[in-house]
Amino acid sequence: MKIPKLILTTLTLICAVVTMAASDDTTSVVYRLPIFSNINSTTWIHTQRGFEEAEEINAEAILVHLNTYGGEVVFADSIRTKILNSRIPVYVFIDNNAASAGALISIAAKKIYMRPGSNIGAATVVNATGEAAPDKYQSYMRATIRATAEAHGMDTIVSGNDTIVKWKRDPRIAEAMVDERVIIPGISEEGQVLTFTAKEAFENGYCDAIVSSIDEVKEQIGLSDAKVVSFKPSFYDNVKGFLTSPVLSGILILLIIGGIYFEMQSPGIGFPLVVAICAAVLYFAPLYLDGLAENWEILIFIIGIALIALEIFVIPGFGVAGISGIILTITGLTLSLVDNVIFDFSGVHPEKFFTALLTVILSLAGGVILAIYLSNKLVGSKTGPFARIALHTSQEIDKGYVGVDTSISHLVGRTGEAVTDLRPAGTVMIDGELYDARATEGFIEKGEIVKAIKYQYGQLNVRRVSKQ
Repeated sequence: MKIPKLILTTLTLICAVVTMAASDDTTSVVYRLPIFSNINSTTWIHTQRGFEEAEEINAEAILVHLNTYGGEVVFADSIRTKILNSRIPVYVFIDNNAASAGALISIAAKKIYMRPGSNIGAATVVNATGEAAPDKYQSYMRATIRATAEAHGMDTIVSGNDTIVKWKRDPRIAEAMVDERVIIPGISEEGQVLTFTAKEAFENGYCDAIVSSIDEVKEQIGLSDAKVVSFKPSFYDNVKGFLTSPVLSGILILLIIGGIYFEMQSPGIGFPLVVAICAAVLYFAPLYLDGLAENWEILIFIIGIALIALEIFVIPGFGVAGISGIILTITGLTLSLVDNVIFDFSGVHPEKFFTALLTVILSLAGGVILAIYLSNKLVGSKTGPFARIALHTSQEIDKGYVGVDTSISHLVGRTGEAVTDLRPAGTVMIDGELYDARATEGFIEKGEIVKAIKYQYGQLNVRRVSKQ
């Protein structure tokens, strides 16, 4: 029996499509995570999302495509830990620079590949001005980078009758990238922080191959036919990274405290309160969505603010409520920055906790100081940037400015009748008009004759003349 040509052609096409689909399903994937900027909160968020996507698509490898001069140690340490604990093997391709925090991230990877002319090293911790941080920070960094190198273990090399055991990545070399005091003969001199070129890194075990492209990296790791899928950050990722940066978190705390302070100075729903609420939302929202800030942490912050307000407006002096409010406010703001589970800090590095606490305390202090400074500027300054929005006009009494109606002061000396009991306040009728009045001597009964003796504090004062 012959199969019609049309049916045969259709079956052939179906088989081809199925074969192609099956082929696509078995194609290996290398997930590329580009890091081409300073290491910060945004980089950390991108890294988390990237590793999640790599898991979802069952990638065979993660390739960190790196070119950075460094960044914040806290986030570099988080990325380092993520790489070391990854189920999927992680490789690094240094496209140009892996300085400071970039060196720490690179050393965590299973293999390091470098483009000709690239560098790795110079991992000394510096402050905002570029100066070396105190030794306690250097000590932490030395231990961290040393432990990262040690995590890759040792190699056993048999040479003739000799068996040599050596580190895959020498921890002393990693430490020399942080501390200029570490001397390694032929590699590191005293007084110089170690930085390797690609060739030097290869010779000393800190580069597994010098390559010129991602395709060459794929060949090195045995995935030359793999498809490369690159991470593409969403708008939300970038916004969340921006809002969770320590600098902006400090500014938002400053606005929260400053807004509340100004609102307390001038009660009522006004602009300062709106600013404080918006700052609180921007502070907590990304942390809540990211799983850092829990409901109870936000509740602690709200209770703290309520206790401070209670101390100021209800309870005189400054006591238990005020102190408790300050402690709870600081606690709520700090814990929302730290990934703890109901006061379980076992997975939180002490440096991360103290960094969060320091950010909150400095921001609170700055907020109070700035609020007081701006308050004085707004109230008392007649020059400067706030002069145009502050009222400096003085309305003096001798120029006719008064705060009450004085149109009834002419009634002083006239007589009238009490139309209600004055005990001591009531109503009197003078010249056929009703006025509110106050008895200066005892109570005055309805119907008694009264005389207006003075006008004071916006009120007519009368006394009894005689009964009708």
